[in-house]
Amino acid sequence: MAIKAVCFDLDDTLLWDERSVREAFEETCRKAQAEAGVDPSKLEEAVRKEARELYESYETFPFTKLIGINPFEGLWANFTAGEQPEFRKLEQLAPVYRKESWRRGLLALGIDNENLAAELAEMFGKERRSRPHIYEETFTILNELKGNVKLLLLTNGCPALQQEKLDGVPELTPYFDEIIISGNFGKGKPDATIFHHALDKLGVEPKEAIMVGDKLTTDIKGALGVGVTAVWINRDEKTRDDEIVPNYEIKHLSQLHDIIKELS
Repeated sequence: MAIKAVCFDLDDTLLWDERSVREAFEETCRKAQAEAGVDPSKLEEAVRKEARELYESYETFPFTKLIGINPFEGLWANFTAGEQPEFRKLEQLAPVYRKESWRRGLLALGIDNENLAAELAEMFGKERRSRPHIYEETFTILNELKGNVKLLLLTNGCPALQQEKLDGVPELTPYFDEIIISGNFGKGKPDATIFHHALDKLGVEPKEAIMVGDKLTTDIKGALGVGVTAVWINRDEKTRDDEIVPNYEIKHLSQLHDIIKELS
């Protein structure tokens, strides 16, 4: 059966979000080094730890887990969109969460400075927004696939934040026949319902679609659960156990051509 549609994850599949976040941390922590003499790498480690623990302590955590919003997105997201009441709670929590994560990170290194924490929290968001990195092969593969198969973007996250990421690379959106953001749908990958919703939007059967993503626990697990061919993009040669086994593993998006040819 011919492949009629390719579904792409966004973060760390088409957009290089991990690099954007890493560079934002590096730049922000260098400011802290200049202001307070802290080790920037140790501060990043401390803030990541404190942010994760704080994030998981909020009553909104089960919802963010359901939608697929990670703690470091919370460090720059404003949560201004989304119909669910949890987004309004997150919108109120976000400024406190951002400042408190940096305050606790500094405190872990012996620095008690609320003003500096507020400055760093503000700076991190600006630095992340200024870095909409995209992989070199992203536009190449989309140009090659456009017109030959239907293209769908299936991304977990807050609607406002994911839209902001897309707005940062405005050339990306026009390639897609459909864009589905979990925060708008109400459930995120790997839930089967969002994959069925994607297939319905495309008007294709599971065997006629491919899902390409970097996360085994969301993209790959979800695709396998509904019978969609699961392609794991593993650029960094991450190791995996046999709990979640993709149909295909690739290092570069150009390898999709051979997979589509094989399946067709």
